[in-house]
Amino acid sequence: MRILITNDDGINAPGLAVMQAIAAKFSDDVWTVAPETDQSGLAHSLTLNHPLRLREVAPKTFAVNGTPTDCVIMGVRQVVDGPVDLVLSGVNAGQNVGDYVTYSGTVAGAMEGVLLGIRSIALSQAFSFDSHRKVPWETVEAHGEAVIRSCLDLELPKDTLININFPNCGPDDVAGIAVSTQGKFEHGLGIGERADGRGLPYYWLEFIGEPPVNQPGTDIAALAENRIAVSPIRMDMTDHGTMDMMRDTLKDVSL
Repeated sequence: MRILITNDDGINAPGLAVMQAIAAKFSDDVWTVAPETDQSGLAHSLTLNHPLRLREVAPKTFAVNGTPTDCVIMGVRQVVDGPVDLVLSGVNAGQNVGDYVTYSGTVAGAMEGVLLGIRSIALSQAFSFDSHRKVPWETVEAHGEAVIRSCLDLELPKDTLININFPNCGPDDVAGIAVSTQGKFEHGLGIGERADGRGLPYYWLEFIGEPPVNQPGTDIAALAENRIAVSPIRMDMTDHGTMDMMRDTLKDVSL
């Protein structure tokens, strides 16, 4: 099995080393193409306005001055010697559940793998901001192999990726696996205004949302219950349930 790894936290992120160690349990043909710097929150973006630079960090390990999407394309089209069988994106420092999936560069790396016709899995490890960014990597280290191995046996549609989130607890406190839907947050981003040394304003995006209400069956609820959330995510974003209503409404529109 030939595996391509990427992430959105960058080539030096500790979660990337965790992902490489897990991947090595499946294959000795593991390639890494990851961003030079942190690309968190850039979602499924492409670099179109400046050239991409590729740097070899170690054998089969490369850094790209671009996004996770750029990295997957670069890996598949330019770097990896032969066809890729599996894309693993992560392990992200922090959960990628609910609406945050739409912002996530980690999930986007798996999206690009799916668009290239490759089975793709995104992995994220939850942690608490109150813990001074102490991420319980030991949880995904302990359980990542088993969860990925079970997902490899699934018959998935070609336009579907798997999004896996590990709870913010120790390995022995994990309460199982939940196959879950994507949850819903209240919009949790605000603007924080600051002033520089000359009194001129500048701004930071800030997380200001309240914890979500109980949402049984969702990825958010699974993490709250110390369960590993495994969610199938489709690239087809069409609201099929609304199409009949729209047809009825639009059929008599005069143009």
